[in-house]
Amino acid sequence: MAEIIVVTSGKGGVGKTTTSASLACGLARRGHKVAVIDFDVGLRNLDLIMGCERRVVYDFVNVVNGEANLKQALIKDKRFENLYVLAASQTRDKDALTKEGVQKVLDDLVADGFDYIVCDSPAGIEKGAYLAMYFADQALVVVNPEVSSVRDSDRILGLLSSKTRRAENGERIKEHLLLTRYSPNRVETGEMLSVGDVEEILGLKTIGVIPESPDVLNASNKGEPVILETESNAAQAYDDAVARLLGDTRPMRFITAEKKGFFSKIFGG
Repeated sequence: MAEIIVVTSGKGGVGKTTTSASLACGLARRGHKVAVIDFDVGLRNLDLIMGCERRVVYDFVNVVNGEANLKQALIKDKRFENLYVLAASQTRDKDALTKEGVQKVLDDLVADGFDYIVCDSPAGIEKGAYLAMYFADQALVVVNPEVSSVRDSDRILGLLSSKTRRAENGERIKEHLLLTRYSPNRVETGEMLSVGDVEEILGLKTIGVIPESPDVLNASNKGEPVILETESNAAQAYDDAVARLLGDTRPMRFITAEKKGFFSKIFGG
């Protein structure tokens, strides 16, 4: 049975699409059949990060409206034969998605034997975000370690516990915290919340900490999910998060500041 995972947050610009792309690639690299869906109707960034923007012919809204079938709209990834992308529409209104239409697409993906369906949610609490989370079994709540992002994510947690199909059935979505753009040095100087601070405020356990890194932007500009940049700290952190999602135990890396040596302190290295 497929697991539906929503990647969500209250605030924009925290790295949801980067996370969705890396999560989907990480799961596919482990042999799972994966579909990743862009729910951000009107903006559409997932196909850029996945490097398949020139191959979009039909999109999510076309399938929901019956203008194309799912097989026509799914784009097969060139790196992993078991990974598929369903792009959002750039030209439609955010109300173009319907609960019934989304459910049919998800049901068809389940029937096609997908192991994981990753739903890349738009920010906030509008209709696209609501539909992205409604059918989810698990949620990755993406948070920057700063107060406004944490506060907005607290609102999202309230919706996950009350406005989803599982909530209506008296069940809970399995929620995970993913911290992005984390800088241990800024935590030490008090400019940024620590992992423990965010966990305490939101009441969630951290599944991954993605360090602040220029590799994330560089990978996005190349149309390559950062998890595939294997030498990058950010890639290794995403790989750790995927492993933990699948039940592996891995130590949390990239959360402590590097201690400067004696000569570094003197010469400013």
